[in-house]
Amino acid sequence: MAVAASGWCLGELLRFFYSLLFPGLIVCGVLCVCLLIVLWGIRLLLQRKKKSGSASKTGKNRTVIAFFHPYCNAGGGGERVLWCALRALQKKYPEAVYVVYTGDADVSGQQILEGAFRRFNIRLTCPVKFVLLRKRYLVEDSLYPHFTLLGQSLGSIFLGWEALMQCVPDVYIDSMGYAFTLPLFRYLGRCRVGSYVHYPTISTDMLSVVKNQNVRFNNAAFITRNPFLSKVKLIYYYLFAFIYGLAGSCSDVVMVNSTWTLNHILSLWKVGNCTNIVYPPCDVRTFLDIPLHKEKTTSGHLLVSIGQFRPEKNHPLQIRAFAKLLNKKEAESLPPLKLVLIGGCRNQDDELRVNQLRRLSEDLGVQEDVEFKINIPFDELKNYLSEATVGLHTMWNEHFGIGIVECMAAGTIVLAHNSGGPKLDIVVPHQGERTGFLAESEEDYAETMAHILSMSAEKRLQIRNNARASVSRFSDQEFEVTFLTSVEKLFQ
Repeated sequence: MAVAASGWCLGELLRFFYSLLFPGLIVCGVLCVCLLIVLWGIRLLLQRKKKSGSASKTGKNRTVIAFFHPYCNAGGGGERVLWCALRALQKKYPEAVYVVYTGDADVSGQQILEGAFRRFNIRLTCPVKFVLLRKRYLVEDSLYPHFTLLGQSLGSIFLGWEALMQCVPDVYIDSMGYAFTLPLFRYLGRCRVGSYVHYPTISTDMLSVVKNQNVRFNNAAFITRNPFLSKVKLIYYYLFAFIYGLAGSCSDVVMVNSTWTLNHILSLWKVGNCTNIVYPPCDVRTFLDIPLHKEKTTSGHLLVSIGQFRPEKNHPLQIRAFAKLLNKKEAESLPPLKLVLIGGCRNQDDELRVNQLRRLSEDLGVQEDVEFKINIPFDELKNYLSEATVGLHTMWNEHFGIGIVECMAAGTIVLAHNSGGPKLDIVVPHQGERTGFLAESEEDYAETMAHILSMSAEKRLQIRNNARASVSRFSDQEFEVTFLTSVEKLFQ
């Protein structure tokens, strides 16, 4: 009787769900139609905004070119790409209207432009309209202690919506890597869409880190110790990578900054027909007036690091390796050594990291030999590079490394991480000759620094000359040519 009753209940339940099938399909269909109508209405509204925004005083429609760069007042390599790209476009299309979507509410547009000149020695020839985004906090990683990639990506959609509602451009270029804004501008704004990718939001390397349960700054130890959590995170990463690829494939033109980034974007976005390597602009010409014929070692050797104070830059490795170097016997025979960490701070999180690095220096007993230079002007940066013997870089899988190129152009011997752009594109032999050094662990860095400092001045000079000769392919002029060639499709 019990079996029969349970069978009857199951049958009734199935009949009930079956009876809801057709009404459910009708409701879903109606909702989809309503959604399409709403989206179509939004699209028409945005088209009207676009027409009114591009009309000039003479009645002619001017092309509106917009860059999505919420942190345009930061002092990193990505910002250098932004200002050089704007300068190149203004030279070729002086009649266009130029817009930058920014979240820098604490400075004026004029102050942003002055900062670009002070830090990068770049001055634009045409006006730029800055559109303020007040919801930039939605893409701050501190807002998402868990599921950070998903949270920031969803936040970027809302931020992109805010940008689109304020200004609808003809050409939209995402220059910071917010791929989830691309479908918004392409399908709702009907813009021609381009993207410059410095670093994929997710990469196959990140998948392998989780799969192999390796500890990294973005893969906590408590996850690596738990096989179940590692599996869940791996599934999450695979799903995110799939959606990220769909968003990125909306781009009409894709530019990447290195061979390493190219390989990952081709794997994820699968848009090889419109993807090109455009090496980021490095102001190598500005450093070429630094003489190489002699070294200033009378007062000791200076080691410098150039890079924003972000977690992935792995500044603690530099300080630990430097402390290990000072404890080596070889260092006793060397002149005094000093490590100077030069970089930009974007927000309070970056400033907190600098304070943590200061404490690390104190804990290791090297605080007297380590200095921090934050958001310094370009001339001061150049002066440090002219005095430095070694340029340090410690980021695992750095997408490119503009600071490395600047060090090489200035005649500083580079010691970079043996991965990513430095390994594949920058610290590579020039005409068969060495241009720098690569390392991975603390011990590797300490030993290689000791080796460089113990070399003869003549041997170091040979490496410095090779390095300087190799970086011409990363000049501003080369960037302008390859960038304009790549984006030409957006203006046809």
